[in-house]
Amino acid sequence: MTQQTLDAAPGPQKTVNRSRPVRVLGSAFAGTTLEWYDFYLYGIAAAIIFNNQYFHGSTPLISLLASFATLAVGVLARPIGGILAGHIGDRVGRKALLVVSLLTMGVSSFLIGVLPNFDAIGIWAPIALVALRILQGLSAGAEWGGSALLSVEHAPTGLRGFFGSFTQIGSAGGMLLATGLYAIVQGVFTDEQFASFGWRLPFLASGVFVLVALWIRLGVTDAREFTEIKGAGQTERAPVWTMVKKYPRALAVTTFLRVAQNGIYYLVTVYLLTYLKDTQGGSGPVLTAVMIASAIGLVSGPFWGWVSDRVGRRPVSLAGYAAIGVFGWAIFLAADAGSFSTLPLIIIVGLVFAHDSVYGPQAAWFAEQFPVEVRYSGVSMGYQLGTLIGGGLMPFTATLLYAWGGETPWLITTYLTVLVVLSILAALLAADPVRAAVKENR
Repeated sequence: MTQQTLDAAPGPQKTVNRSRPVRVLGSAFAGTTLEWYDFYLYGIAAAIIFNNQYFHGSTPLISLLASFATLAVGVLARPIGGILAGHIGDRVGRKALLVVSLLTMGVSSFLIGVLPNFDAIGIWAPIALVALRILQGLSAGAEWGGSALLSVEHAPTGLRGFFGSFTQIGSAGGMLLATGLYAIVQGVFTDEQFASFGWRLPFLASGVFVLVALWIRLGVTDAREFTEIKGAGQTERAPVWTMVKKYPRALAVTTFLRVAQNGIYYLVTVYLLTYLKDTQGGSGPVLTAVMIASAIGLVSGPFWGWVSDRVGRRPVSLAGYAAIGVFGWAIFLAADAGSFSTLPLIIIVGLVFAHDSVYGPQAAWFAEQFPVEVRYSGVSMGYQLGTLIGGGLMPFTATLLYAWGGETPWLITTYLTVLVVLSILAALLAADPVRAAVKENR
């Protein structure tokens, strides 16, 4: 099979074992939930505790920048994880990589939970933290592409956006779990107890969660679309290089489709926690709002994926990107006004309608840009490069822009607007076979 895109036109569906779709969707959701639970735990901890535990800078700004730098290190490692996984996944299979990535993430997070702090072992503490963060980044880089392709390639014709969204809502599930457990431990323990040991408990819980997700994932096989290519000996010897050489436009498009969506997510879920802590004295309402939005995202993600199956990926995503541009300005207007009654509502509405309308269809739309023999490499590299540009550097960049802007947020929102423009341009250039089929059938 060498078609440039997944066929999105209606047609006869393949005969599938009745239990397989449920297992596939469960695997996509459970595996990515655990992956993002672990990854987001680090983001929350970097914003509220790691600067005091592992980085003793001369000023609070330096300590915070150091903490956010280790957050960025994990994201820097994600494209490398995506490249390695893409090479192996396009040659060997999607499932094998997903089992390895799941175990790597779970073990890394558990070890962070038992890692002594700077006062206990000195400079070795931040060194070990960075090493574990790199392992998290490699794991996250390998995870998304394989999970997205397993769900999309197993999907019946006409439901690829819906099936792919179950990989996407793993992000919401992971964030809900991470913020929920952090809210619980912060509520149960005093500030001193939280700083001493309470923050470690959500990391330690990862050891239990990984067993459940692994059991579900081991029951899923690679889709026929890939196994036929592999069985016919048509896999690429160097799929990453083939993808870069033959499909550079698709790689660029998938990279920039990602930047605005991931930028606003990291801005709200990581940087805003620090911003409100410094300017308003606390960030509790934001964590609550993110939890509520994540819970709603378990439904809104599949909804937007389903909508994109009906009308096309492009119109749904373009509306979402435009809304992200407005959303970014609105959160800082409300934050600076001290309106803690309005800000949570803005965050919930913005994440559910602006963010989720882009994120829900993303797995299917990325897969539709590449042929199957280089698809793992293409979607992984595009997704992870977009994550690096859009989200991974956002907390660090926003911290600098806030200082450079005279301690005002407007350079930050201008930066986000630039990311929105780049994503809109990518959406206009991306292949959209669903939209083409809708127009043809009118």
